[in-house]
Amino acid sequence: MKVSDRFGGVQLLAAAALALCGAPAAARDDEPNIPPVASLGDGVWMKGDLHLHSRHSKDSSNNSEATIIGFAEQAGFDFLAITDHDNHVEGDVAHHTWSDPEFRSDRLVLLYGAEWTTNRGHGNVFSAKPYDHQSLYDIRDARDAKILALKKKLGIHLSANHPSGKDHFGFSFDMVDSIEVWNSVIWSKNAEAVMIWDDMLRSGRKLTGRGGSDSHHGTPSSPDKAGKNSMERTANYVGTPTTWVFARSRTREGVVEALTNGRVSISANPRDPRVELYADRDGDGKMDMMMGDNAPASGKPVRFEVRLVGGDVADAVYTVRVIRNGEKFGEYEARGTNPSITFEDSPGARERSYYRVEVEGPQSAYPEVPNSMRLSGRMVGLSNPVFFNFDPRF
Repeated sequence: MKVSDRFGGVQLLAAAALALCGAPAAARDDEPNIPPVASLGDGVWMKGDLHLHSRHSKDSSNNSEATIIGFAEQAGFDFLAITDHDNHVEGDVAHHTWSDPEFRSDRLVLLYGAEWTTNRGHGNVFSAKPYDHQSLYDIRDARDAKILALKKKLGIHLSANHPSGKDHFGFSFDMVDSIEVWNSVIWSKNAEAVMIWDDMLRSGRKLTGRGGSDSHHGTPSSPDKAGKNSMERTANYVGTPTTWVFARSRTREGVVEALTNGRVSISANPRDPRVELYADRDGDGKMDMMMGDNAPASGKPVRFEVRLVGGDVADAVYTVRVIRNGEKFGEYEARGTNPSITFEDSPGARERSYYRVEVEGPQSAYPEVPNSMRLSGRMVGLSNPVFFNFDPRF
């Protein structure tokens, strides 16, 4: 459920807030109906991987659910989505991936999901509870409107996978809640995906950017058939990249809600710094928004703060690049342990705008997947946007 859905019917409160901020009090028909943002203090950071394949995908090797889950538990992850291809089991993931006795953990939140594999591209489904995936598979090549109606009926989160290149998402982005902007350990192949994300954001779609390793093969230490896929196993496995969510509870519902709301950032691996983006929209010196939040703009200056939390590279120097409405806004240097930087801008009172962050620098070591560092390059992480004047009705 989106933050906007939890706080419906607040048009009068939004108008009053605009008036208090100094914006014109007269309401306009085209003003967005923006609900208040959620609390910044009520939540917990969780890290996980949202695109993984087990032996139930025919193109996967040496990668049982027990192997994936055991690795993630030992590496300190909090949640996983094992998203096997539904076409490999004719849509029946419920009696394959989910019913596998290995689909269990006392330490991880395991989402229900699958990779929706169609002639028009691929998407991942995420859900806090079992749902009728067979019905979604059965209409995989139907018109978008019919698919969207079923998606709403099922109450699932649908995400566009690897939106550029082979198997790109060929459906309307009005159907999805998020987009995979970072697929696999190789950051350089995701430039077009990020460009598509910015295009969708500029169009007024409030879509969460998320990551996924898309790992198909076993752990770096396990043997495989005739040595095949050895590079992928040692470079691309659970957490390359890692998706972080700020969830209201350490539950399936908490993870899916945070993902839908955009309280999300991505790091190249779980040891790299987590990128956090906040904003003080009313000038009281306290941060009252974070990535994923949407608020009315008064036209007055807003102070933003970027925090890099974690990371273990001594004397690291990071480059923080701020993107405003798809264009580079500024570049800043952050150094030291858990560094932060601030910047200021004045979002237009009558304009839709968003701010997001990309961070480059030295990679933290991820010894469990030893070759991942050199394939990620210098891309350490990115945030989801802070939004102003995005209308949740559309």
